[in-house]
Amino acid sequence: MYSEKVIEHFLHPQHVGTIEDADGFGKAGGGDRCPEDIAYVWIRVADGRIAEIKHKTLGCPVAIAASSVTCDMALGKTLDEALDITPEVVIEALGGVPERKKDSTVGPRALQQAIADYRARRE
Repeated sequence: MYSEKVIEHFLHPQHVGTIEDADGFGKAGGGDRCPEDIAYVWIRVADGRIAEIKHKTLGCPVAIAASSVTCDMALGKTLDEALDITPEVVIEALGGVPERKKDSTVGPRALQQAIADYRARRE
């Protein structure tokens, strides 16, 4: 049912935790199809790049794995590069997910919210 990559990141998620005094914070849920899935993402930015990223994700294996992969992909990227990490990109990196679980990829949306929060704080 799930790819090896989903199982790996579900059983051993990376970047779990919070960042005190984070530069940006985002939150995203799975919507009507996956209301139990929710991701919280914190970022610290240095020299225009994501220097540190953490997440706490509640939900199914896809939600947790997607947040873990999102953080792996975002670390070290510029904010604009990180915005290119979409649910579709993460699903591909995970080796695919069941169609009914696509809305569970909440990590990229939480990252986008964290970047928006970071930018709003600097305006």
